[in-house]
Amino acid sequence: MKVRYWSYNLPFKHPFTISKGTKTHQPTFVVALEHFGIIGYGEAPAISYYDIPVEKMIEDLESKKIFVEKFAFNDPSRFWHYLHHLFPKNSFLVCALDIAAWDIYGKLRQKPLYKLWQTAFTKDVLTDYTIGIDSIERMIEKMKEKPWPIYKIKLGTTHDLEIIEALRKNTNAVFRVDANAAWTTEEALQKIPYLQKAGVELIEQPLAKDDWDGMRILFQKSSLPLIADESCVGENDVEKCFEHFHGINIKLTKCSGITPALRMIEKARSLNMRVMMGCMNESTIGSAAVAHFLPQLDYVDMDGPLLLAEDIARGIDYDYGKIIISDRPGLGIELR
Repeated sequence: MKVRYWSYNLPFKHPFTISKGTKTHQPTFVVALEHFGIIGYGEAPAISYYDIPVEKMIEDLESKKIFVEKFAFNDPSRFWHYLHHLFPKNSFLVCALDIAAWDIYGKLRQKPLYKLWQTAFTKDVLTDYTIGIDSIERMIEKMKEKPWPIYKIKLGTTHDLEIIEALRKNTNAVFRVDANAAWTTEEALQKIPYLQKAGVELIEQPLAKDDWDGMRILFQKSSLPLIADESCVGENDVEKCFEHFHGINIKLTKCSGITPALRMIEKARSLNMRVMMGCMNESTIGSAAVAHFLPQLDYVDMDGPLLLAEDIARGIDYDYGKIIISDRPGLGIELR
């Protein structure tokens, strides 16, 4: 096994604001694993509030690169377990390496990942397009700039309902709301009935990630599905979210890759919970990994490449919410 890596600082088309702050670029880490001439690619974006910058991913990989390269690769699940113990405090790095390993595995088996998992595209799970927090006028402009069937609206302001009211006047599209843990229980209880009437489909992470008492109340009273995001980082969180949320949003980077995500879906389904998979503004590399999960999902948020002014790979096309992926082996992507 040979390891190479690159870092990028990908610019957004527009400054991207959520309740936690604003950014103009997305730092991301890309890794390539080569196994007997077959190259697999993986990606992990750096998210400031998880305190794992690209520099940390590079530092940790360099410190144990020799051990990664010595691994006798034949199965990505075994490789993930090895990486999980090798980098116990860097799930982002493990994710990038795990995605690259699955890319190799699919190429070795000459199948795209979704076929390796014996799933098929029998339905269209449309991706939303995110409208970040901004002035109401700018949010309307961004929405009109990108006609789309489903919008994810970032909220967590003092004028959330005004935002929804204004946007609703300009489109009949489905709305999804992401509060990014910005509301109190009382705020959520007041806003949810209005949001339902405004055509909102679901709400992501209304309360703080550890406000389990508040979420229990919301779960019992909400007329809209509540989807855990910040409250569901890894595998052990799925069961915690049961009877507090109606579903979970899996982020590959946070949970440490494809391998644990497959288990998280299985666990969520056993609890009769809905499954969403989200992005963290990855390029087409990380987004392609999400795309292969589509047959297993109820909802998807993989608009990362659409929000970026520059991309570093190709292999996914978007057609008014529908995601079209290559049928080539592995992830089906190639670097630009």
